[in-house]
Amino acid sequence: MRAAFIEQLGPPQNIHYGEVPAPVAGPTDVLVDVLAVSVNPVDTFVRSGVFRTPVPFPFVIGRDLVGRVASAGPGATGFAEGDLVWCNSLGHGGRQGAAAEQAVVPADRLYHLPPGVDPVRAVAVVHPAGTAHLGLFTHGQLRAGETVLVGGAAGNVGSALLVLAAEAGARVVATAAARDAEYCRSLGAAEVFDYRDPDLTGLVRAACPRGVDVHLDTSGANELAGTVELLAPRGRVVLLAGAASRPELPVGPLYMKDCSIRGFVISHASTAELAEAAVTINRLLAAGRLSPRSVRQLPLSAAAEVHHRLEQGELNGRRVVLVPETPPLNPSTTER
Repeated sequence: MRAAFIEQLGPPQNIHYGEVPAPVAGPTDVLVDVLAVSVNPVDTFVRSGVFRTPVPFPFVIGRDLVGRVASAGPGATGFAEGDLVWCNSLGHGGRQGAAAEQAVVPADRLYHLPPGVDPVRAVAVVHPAGTAHLGLFTHGQLRAGETVLVGGAAGNVGSALLVLAAEAGARVVATAAARDAEYCRSLGAAEVFDYRDPDLTGLVRAACPRGVDVHLDTSGANELAGTVELLAPRGRVVLLAGAASRPELPVGPLYMKDCSIRGFVISHASTAELAEAAVTINRLLAAGRLSPRSVRQLPLSAAAEVHHRLEQGELNGRRVVLVPETPPLNPSTTER
């Protein structure tokens, strides 16, 4: 079969497109005919070696897919040939990736796609939405009525955070570029502040007089001194970006307010945590509440180019979905 793959860790130009051995499913696996694969920053971390994980060579890249079940092992109950399915946890932990014509997915990492949901638009959001769910609920312990501050709210993960937090009954405060304020409000933000405003801390403090219960910054700046100052008693900071950041930790204010800081990467999530997130993701997909702001569709052979552009910061929150077929799977889903 054809796939986008690497034979050693390194830069984007290490990605090849060509023939690799077809995957073989085990008794608790599902063989999936891939329809669409998204490209995420974490894919570049695995490919480059920044995120250390077992990688069998030749290694098919990519985490997320939407596809149709080709066959299911005897222990992969609940899946039948032709079912539309999705996964957002391939391509690490020794598992081959999704950027191929076919992929093998363990049954406990595979979920049905709700009827009527477009595969290309769905695959663009399942990874950001999974990250958002883990950040808000698994690690942030968000409860209805609390206040959430989302930094970088107009991006892929940021926009998912807005939707999931608002849907859970939280009051959501966002920081983003001024041009994105209305977009953030449309996703559920009660207040939106320009992240470039010199009085940003003062504006947030005025809007949240009792403090922020859960703080998530998708930009990776992780400026903890100002963040801890804004927290409510027992507030939580959840770190989910900025692998190279080394901020100063304001220990005194942190413990004097009973606050906490937690970091996580979705790659360490358990199958039970991912399955719990999938229930919420499917509910919001079916309701039309989770949808990418912009999607560009390209063939699998463009994987190296897309990785390069992502690392150069050229995509600016736009989502790229790779498909085995050309022309596009559905012309209505191309960038707009």
